Amino acid sequence: MGKVVLVTGVARRLGGRFVRRIQRDPEVERVVAVDAVPPEHHLGGADFVRADIRQPTIARLLAEHSVDTVVHMDVTGTPLGSGSRATVKETNVIGTMQLLGACQKSPTVKRLVVKSSTNVYGSAPRDPAVFTETTPPKSLPSGGFAKDTVEVEGYVRGFARRRPDVAVCVLRFANILGPNADSPLASYFSLPVLPTVFGYDPRLQFVHEDDVIEVLRIGSHEPQRGTLNSGTFNVAGDGVLLLSQCARRLGRPTVPLLLPAVTWFGSAMRTLGMTDFSPEQIRLLTHGRVVATDQMRETLGYEPKYTTAETFADFAHSRGPGLVPPEALAGAVDRIAALPALGGVHPPTQSAN
Repeated sequence: MGKVVLVTGVARRLGGRFVRRIQRDPEVERVVAVDAVPPEHHLGGADFVRADIRQPTIARLLAEHSVDTVVHMDVTGTPLGSGSRATVKETNVIGTMQLLGACQKSPTVKRLVVKSSTNVYGSAPRDPAVFTETTPPKSLPSGGFAKDTVEVEGYVRGFARRRPDVAVCVLRFANILGPNADSPLASYFSLPVLPTVFGYDPRLQFVHEDDVIEVLRIGSHEPQRGTLNSGTFNVAGDGVLLLSQCARRLGRPTVPLLLPAVTWFGSAMRTLGMTDFSPEQIRLLTHGRVVATDQMRETLGYEPKYTTAETFADFAHSRGPGLVPPEALAGAVDRIAALPALGGVHPPTQSAN
């Protein structure tokens, strides 16, 4: 008999993609897809159940379908449809508590996979150059999605202590980008002009949607040797990009603002509903964040198909040219550099960005 996998958060595109992908695995017999709202995309042959994980009914679903693997993808930073930030927080925190309580009582559940985020490390001026899975944050996030992920992981650790027989895999994803990315950072990069914090050029990491799906699939499998796909793993593409490089590759001009002005601008964007320019995102765009992925490669055994730069290139291509196309900007920079009056003595070369 194959595994019975229950997946939460399937109304989102990423959740829908994972449901369709996991059904193709020969080890999987049935997939139960759960969300509070019906998805607009198809879920293949999965059994969709409309249920709110904040309600006790989730325990009945685990029992009715004899679920042995739970993939919790309903931890997110963006509301679905007309939802609010309060609804998102309730789903992230209360929903996770309810789901873990149901898993704890279920005798059939043997594996739990949780989609988390590198937001748990926060962003602060005294952060280490690179975070590992065991590096504590210099300052815990004070609110927003980052605080939600810290609370969620705390509940997951408590569950792992109470049910040591259940293999638990926590996947801390860097900023997820791709053609179908739906996140506050993707909305920020879609603005025609990018506000930045004056005097800062943070380092950023990205992970492609395709890599996210594959890592979740690996995490949901039973370990082939011991518990190699159990534990906590940072997941990100190779390399980093500076925010200034991202702006140039998008062809979008930047407007450096003093930090108080950026904070005011973020509040205005949230009020207008244009993008969730939250305080945690402002900190990320000020101090940046980079994580080590050694455990992902050496223990989990996964090599990302996309680097950070390739991930961003795919995202940029899906968004179309900006106000200042990169090719035109590169050509202008090369022509200016070649002017004798400015000391240019070399022939024009192709700009890196």
